[in-house]
Amino acid sequence: MGSDERKKIEKGLTFTSEEKADKYRAIYYAGASGDFNPIHIDPDFGEMVGLGGAILHGMCTLGFCSKAITGLTGDPGKLKRLKCRFSAPVLIEDTVTILGEVYEIIENRAKVTLKVTRQTGEEVLTGVTAEIEV
Repeated sequence: MGSDERKKIEKGLTFTSEEKADKYRAIYYAGASGDFNPIHIDPDFGEMVGLGGAILHGMCTLGFCSKAITGLTGDPGKLKRLKCRFSAPVLIEDTVTILGEVYEIIENRAKVTLKVTRQTGEEVLTGVTAEIEV
């Protein structure tokens, strides 16, 4: 969405975003973060420890939320707060869907709630809230 096509941020505004945890995503994130824990980059290790394979870094999943919000605002500097609880792993090849809603605006801050699920419908992050400058 170009800056001239952005929606006005107001109470009740909803938005959605989708990200695929492709087979390289965890490797890219490991390189950027320095977190090379084998649960993230070695599918055999992930199986061995009972995770069902390699899992995406939780912070990468939270990064998907940040990307969805900054896509809405068009300016990363407008994201002022983002919090969540990591509730379930995202497996490599999962698709993560983010559904957001602006539920309150006070002065120049919009409060947003996000529902973050994988393709099975399972919530992978819970209690996800953000504040953005409007």
